[in-house]
Amino acid sequence: MPSRRHQLLVWALPRLRGSKELENVASERARVEHWHTTLDRALPTKAVWRFDRRYTLSTETLPGAGGDFPSYTVTPRDFDPEVTLYYLHGGAFMAPVDPFQVRYAVRLATQLRARVVIPDYPLTPEHTVHDSHQAVADDVASWAEEGPVVLLGDSAGGGYALAVAQTLRDRGGPQPARIVLFSPWVDLSTSTAAETEAMDAVDPWLFIGKLRAYAEWWAGGADQLTRPEASPALAPLDGLPPALMLCGTRDLLVPGCRLLARRAAESDWDLTYLEEPGLLHVYPMLPLIPEARRARRQVIQWLD
Repeated sequence: MPSRRHQLLVWALPRLRGSKELENVASERARVEHWHTTLDRALPTKAVWRFDRRYTLSTETLPGAGGDFPSYTVTPRDFDPEVTLYYLHGGAFMAPVDPFQVRYAVRLATQLRARVVIPDYPLTPEHTVHDSHQAVADDVASWAEEGPVVLLGDSAGGGYALAVAQTLRDRGGPQPARIVLFSPWVDLSTSTAAETEAMDAVDPWLFIGKLRAYAEWWAGGADQLTRPEASPALAPLDGLPPALMLCGTRDLLVPGCRLLARRAAESDWDLTYLEEPGLLHVYPMLPLIPEARRARRQVIQWLD
């Protein structure tokens, strides 16, 4: 049974985030594009306690097809890391990295005695997956040449991470050692439409109309939704690195996670899937709930 703190988040989080369904696609696009003009895209390091004393921050420019974009590397000062945690953030492909995501990724990297790399990939609707996918894959491969890489992604970033792993597998070069996915958005085509629509009634945070709009923007059109870069759950899964996936059942994306787990079982891919009854979207990253602490222990134990 979900904890009381989790249940409080079920009530509070949608209100704090202003979660609601879109009115229509055109007005939503205009709203998001205007919002993007107001954003400060600097990495929100203030979310991390004593960041300047404990870590160094460096920035690399990645050459995307839609224009250059930055990638941030956070390195602990107390030790020389031999592992890289490469983190692709969620946010429906239209929101930048959030302070709570930075805090989580940096803390997990520190526990793993790793550096963390966070690319600030271009957002939709101004950009599509094709504007950054190859550049991110090149960057992951570059880090994998230097040492072990754990590829981490939540929500939209989880789908992005899986798609990048598939691209690197197909290239045949350096690969990530492990993949960790939290409530990944892996099927933008919503091929499990009936199950997804049923989940829309119980997920208080995500909305199916918004996801359908954002999916088309990110993929580059309705006819692109089934491409591997957009919907990696529909692509071949053989030969991928071992992966851990966590998702709750009060999550609009759980049908896609179940689809991925079923397809993984039919392949040679070593995927461990942990599904938690009644828990919210990306629950492993949510603050102050015991379910997130348990998930962190599960991730560290799996990676050990």
